[in-house]
Amino acid sequence: MSALTARYPRTIKSNSASFDLSLMHAIDEPDVLRFARALPAHDLLFMRRDITNAKVLSAWVREIGVENIVSVLARRAGEVVGCAAVVRDVHSFSPHVGDLRVLVAPSAREHGLGRALVQEAYLIALAMGLEKLTAHATADQRAAITVFEDLGFRVEALLRDHVRDASGAKFDIVVLSLDVAAHQAKLELYGLPEAFAASS
Repeated sequence: MSALTARYPRTIKSNSASFDLSLMHAIDEPDVLRFARALPAHDLLFMRRDITNAKVLSAWVREIGVENIVSVLARRAGEVVGCAAVVRDVHSFSPHVGDLRVLVAPSAREHGLGRALVQEAYLIALAMGLEKLTAHATADQRAAITVFEDLGFRVEALLRDHVRDASGAKFDIVVLSLDVAAHQAKLELYGLPEAFAASS
């Protein structure tokens, strides 16, 4: 994991906008809670738990402390505008699989921050020694699904009526996955790993 601590903090430029990236720590909890509560409610439906709940977010921070979750925050002018998290369960039958969660504030989406954060998550997965990444999105989040597909993820499943919002409306969830090792081998075949990392 030392490769990650050496990678952050740093500043990236995405579509002519600058963002400061850093690993998430307990001290960031109030800022992340404020960020989550400002997001459109629909954006959070793919999450396994409601991170607008302070207790849920605190549990997330505790998992970061034991390295079950690695999270990267993106800030602009000091404000959190994006977050990527790679979550694994070392005590499950899938310790080689990481679940990717990416959230971006509406004000930062036109700058390609979501794509940049997915790329960061891929590099985090490599550092964690993961073999597979999964990602979830509601079926109507076409822009997010396209970003994942452009970066090598493929749709594995459609879970119908899988989540329900506060009004009771149900939505389908799309499950995508990326074979990390195969993707890395393809990048190496074409001499692209360094370019991929630099572009993020």
